[in-house]
Amino acid sequence: MEKSIFTKDYSLFLAHLRMARKAAGLTQQELARRLGQTQAFVSKCERGERRIDFAELRAFCHAIGVPVVAFVQGLEDALAQETDAEWTAERP
Repeated sequence: MEKSIFTKDYSLFLAHLRMARKAAGLTQQELARRLGQTQAFVSKCERGERRIDFAELRAFCHAIGVPVVAFVQGLEDALAQETDAEWTAERP
């Protein structure tokens, strides 16, 4: 398994994280304040410059107001759709 922040799955994870923040009506600055971090920290996380571990994901979800389980389920659904689309595109 590739351990890079540049995988398609990680890119989809970051997109899902940004969408969750925006759906909550939060700016990066507002999220940073809730996390006790800087806006630059949030930006680096969302761009993939800084990898997010599970404990940080949990903090992000709490600050956004989304249960971790709901976030992960939404991400799993998005990853499954992506996999299905790739599989369909590869069929002759």
